[in-house]
Amino acid sequence: MRPSRIVPLGCLMGTALLLCGPAAAQPKPDPDWPCPQRKAPELDLAQVWTGPDPASAGTWTDDQDAATLAQKLSSRRTRFEEMDSLLDAFVKEAGNEANTRLLRVMAGVHDIISSERARLIHGIERYARGQQRLADRVRQEGDELSKAKPSPAAPETPETKTLQEQLTWDVRIFDERAKSLIYVCETPVLMEQRAYEIGQKIAAHMKAG
Repeated sequence: MRPSRIVPLGCLMGTALLLCGPAAAQPKPDPDWPCPQRKAPELDLAQVWTGPDPASAGTWTDDQDAATLAQKLSSRRTRFEEMDSLLDAFVKEAGNEANTRLLRVMAGVHDIISSERARLIHGIERYARGQQRLADRVRQEGDELSKAKPSPAAPETPETKTLQEQLTWDVRIFDERAKSLIYVCETPVLMEQRAYEIGQKIAAHMKAG
């Protein structure tokens, strides 16, 4: 039995699910990963931070103010334009301990965004499995319709009408879900970029020496 795969949008034509060419049929390393972006389940700290090791500053959750700031910076509700003033206030309050406490903030930012990103990746995999099941159903419905109505000239019957309506509906749902997946696939990358940009701002507020 040939293994199933998620059918690209270009393979959905009219009410029939057609097989795509060899290039689209290339197997993916992970059948549950539908995105063109490389799957990276974990966000490596080295990808978003080039400063001192945050672990040297102790446990970030033990510093309430650092943890609160890490939560604020990590939240997508916080605009980048707001971050400098938040960091300025934190550095002023931290005084001579600013560098150490900023490292705790960075550790918190990394852990928070990394955890959210991991949950999102698991969600994408579940979404992809749902798409696979829907693609399999559309194939089956297409086969049933072809058997019931082997040519366009064949007369329509109540059975073929029902099959046609169901196939059209499922193809529409598949298409809408596939379009949503394009945006969803970009989100882990955007989260990684956000973590990196926050890291740049934290590094800029660390004092030399």
